[in-house]
Amino acid sequence: MTDAFVALSDMIRAQAAAQPDGDALRQDGDRLGYAELDARMDRIAAALQRDGVQPRESIAICASTSVDYAALFLGALRAGVAVAPIAPSSTPEQIVGMVADSGAKRFFLDAEVETALRGVPHDAMVPRTAFEAFDAWLEPEGAVPAPVVVEPDWPFNIIYSSGTTGTPKGIVQSHGMRFQHVNRGEASGYGPGAVTLLSTPLYSNTTLVSFFPTLALGGAVVLMKKFDARRYLELAQAHRVTHTMLVPVQYSRLLALPEFDAADLSSFRMKFCTSAPFGAALKQDILRRWPGGLVDFFGMTEGGGSCALVAHEHPDKLHTVGRPIPGHDIRLIDEAGREVPVGEIGEIVGASAATMNGYHNQPGKTAEATWVSPEGRRYIRTGDVGRFDEDGFLTLMDRKKDMIISGGFNIYPSDLEAVVRGHPDVADVAVVGVPSTAWGETPVAFVVSRGADAETIRAWTNERLGKTQRLADVRLLDELPRSHIGKVLKRELRDAYVA
Repeated sequence: MTDAFVALSDMIRAQAAAQPDGDALRQDGDRLGYAELDARMDRIAAALQRDGVQPRESIAICASTSVDYAALFLGALRAGVAVAPIAPSSTPEQIVGMVADSGAKRFFLDAEVETALRGVPHDAMVPRTAFEAFDAWLEPEGAVPAPVVVEPDWPFNIIYSSGTTGTPKGIVQSHGMRFQHVNRGEASGYGPGAVTLLSTPLYSNTTLVSFFPTLALGGAVVLMKKFDARRYLELAQAHRVTHTMLVPVQYSRLLALPEFDAADLSSFRMKFCTSAPFGAALKQDILRRWPGGLVDFFGMTEGGGSCALVAHEHPDKLHTVGRPIPGHDIRLIDEAGREVPVGEIGEIVGASAATMNGYHNQPGKTAEATWVSPEGRRYIRTGDVGRFDEDGFLTLMDRKKDMIISGGFNIYPSDLEAVVRGHPDVADVAVVGVPSTAWGETPVAFVVSRGADAETIRAWTNERLGKTQRLADVRLLDELPRSHIGKVLKRELRDAYVA
């Protein structure tokens, strides 16, 4: 690749010229070759121009993963139009709020979302297009849009952060930021002949950081509408998959299948993980049982600084998230904004060319997320707490907001969770801080147990913890609440306990 910026839609056009019949997108029986995808993108861009959508304006999409969804996203980019992909799992009120906040000039949705929005006030809602009528909305075959020269600082997409109340923040990523993701793709083995299986949704940045490099560099993307472990294993074998992006809970479910070890996964070159804590034991199990390399990424949708652990090269560092990616500067700061020495704990801040423009329409929130170094460089505050070791590998502790302050002592839930997981009957655990009259906050563990009762687990754990760390309570659950990308929803656990 080159350091000189190239727009993603131009990269796909180049692939269409180089391998017109090569597969770009596959889903179930649906297939779109590169020449077909390129032509579909032209028709989409032309239709948006016909509808008066201008470069640097936006559209919103709220639908399940499909080939049409993927083509629409890419076609909008060809017109210089930014995309706001919205989670269908959001409440109807949130969907309406995010569409309005994004400034979308047109809203694309599927039948399921259309049904969910019935009865929700949306007087200011922009014109809608249902995917069921997508072909009719397109410009005719052979249509060519007016050419648009995309600039690196133009908005590429607006990714809305997860949130349980109110309207989540819209993270504006530029074409230049996405180019940085694509530009490191060759190092991960993307290129013609690569086949990437994606089972997380297209509205998630987790998915997009693998989706775009695959297509820009000439590989094929296999899309799953919804993750199912057995179906994933079938597709991985049938398509001779080489690359994948999965979140930790998906890896766990796959490796738990009785048929996993008999599956032929020899085609895999590289597997990726991001978005949620990835335990060292799980990484080790994947390295032992699943061919190909394994890379654990740590970073934010907002960008700034990212780390990568190339797990197959550093099996002694599986408890870490690796080192900063080349070109990424990561530092740790204390409460006063001062850098802390190696070995000490601090909030993680990062800077790189892959940094968001800011939060959409929220300059105050953008400023809150920014730390400026003594040299005057802008860093993104992650809200995560970590520590560098002497080899430059970063160990994550917790979200800063999840740290428990009990009796004046800082307690890191991840430390407690690691101890609880050592109990042979614990399948899963999350520790949160709850209000305490005596201590201000006190830790409570929510546990998925294979048989042991709550008090047995609490007593066993507290024998192994320091006096200030001990669990005040253990609650048993059938499963922990998780987001669509596998993050444990600790706020839900805390709120339910307090209630």
